[in-house]
Amino acid sequence: MFPSPLSPEVNAAAPPSATANLSQNELAYDMLKDRLTTLVYKPGEYLNTASLMADLALGRTPLNHALHRLATEGLVQIIPRKGVMVAPLSIDDALDMIDVRLVNEALCARLASQRITAAEIKVLRATAKSFDKAVAERNVAQMMQFDRLFHEQIADASRNPVLIEVLRVLHARSQRFWAISLSKSGHVVEVRDEHQKIVDALESGNADAAEQAFNHHVLSFRQALLSGR
Repeated sequence: MFPSPLSPEVNAAAPPSATANLSQNELAYDMLKDRLTTLVYKPGEYLNTASLMADLALGRTPLNHALHRLATEGLVQIIPRKGVMVAPLSIDDALDMIDVRLVNEALCARLASQRITAAEIKVLRATAKSFDKAVAERNVAQMMQFDRLFHEQIADASRNPVLIEVLRVLHARSQRFWAISLSKSGHVVEVRDEHQKIVDALESGNADAAEQAFNHHVLSFRQALLSGR
């Protein structure tokens, strides 16, 4: 079981090892987050210190920093005197997140449609094609990877740091539901087509069309969860 993760502290006189520690902290965060969002660590499962250290080949301190950060994002729960538990999944949580995403994705779509560059559109199309390839190969892990990248690239194109951070947290929490949804062949075909419409709308610079394409995409995800497709 875990002790409560330590709160990050700022040390103005940080030793030379501080940079290395920061890198270890980020590595621990990225590795844990990947295993949580792809359901390697199951909802409701308790995480054991020794097992995590062996699995990730990392020390206790960077793991504690990462768990503290992931707790603030809602991916794990720190339970006093018991340890750290992977946050459970519930359809109610998913629907609440979808409601919040609808508002924030709409704003992102409108901003990105006005600010995205031709070079970014090209990269976005390449990411969408990589997603399509993963669908054809039925590689769920890669589907999740490229879907996450697709949304991150659009968020970055909004040029709004606050919105980017909000969407980063929402996408991380939503991805555990994507792991279920993207394993269903009927929905992934829809996602592939929705990605294309989103890119086309962004390239056109039409804010209304971009917002509509994003709304359809998020509501399609909602329907897939509710229908169990």
